[in-house]
Amino acid sequence: MAGILPPNPSDPRVIRTRQLILDAFIRQLNIMDFNSITVGVITKAATINRTTFYAHFQDKYALFEAFLLDAFTNMVLHKVDATGPLTEKTLQELIVALCNYHETSHRCFKRYDSVALLLEENIKLHLEKLILQLISESESAADSKPLATAATLLSWSLYGVTYRWNVDGRAESPSELAERVMPLITGGFPMFNPQVS
Repeated sequence: MAGILPPNPSDPRVIRTRQLILDAFIRQLNIMDFNSITVGVITKAATINRTTFYAHFQDKYALFEAFLLDAFTNMVLHKVDATGPLTEKTLQELIVALCNYHETSHRCFKRYDSVALLLEENIKLHLEKLILQLISESESAADSKPLATAATLLSWSLYGVTYRWNVDGRAESPSELAERVMPLITGGFPMFNPQVS
């Protein structure tokens, strides 16, 4: 007996069903704590059966990851030139985009605390990949370890400062935050300070 083939991602019906599942999930996030949401709750809200859900997503965590990746792509990746080098302007754009991402995520979830760790892991992972790509465009190092370390340091720093901005009440605008922290971020990186070697 042959196994069930995964749905064709370019089939319009598959795209509609996937969006139906995502929309139902988002609606549930607005009224329920993430930990209380089950696949049964999602399938009932989406008016689909469990088999259809599992044809698209392994579990609610895979659905949540897809939701976060879509949000991250729309709110962060589309706000910067991911094909260019890492510049101060790019870092400022990233800070502003991350602030907007945090603010929107905070409003999307009934209990933000229940998903904060999942959000953090997801954001830092995607951010680290993006920054490594940008750094690799800026630097031509034979050894990639320093670049990977710099990407980790920058991604965690950017995530941390924008997360703290969000939970502390957003006392300044995202652009003011970016302007204030840029000297701290760029001071230790040779790509921003040619005299530091």
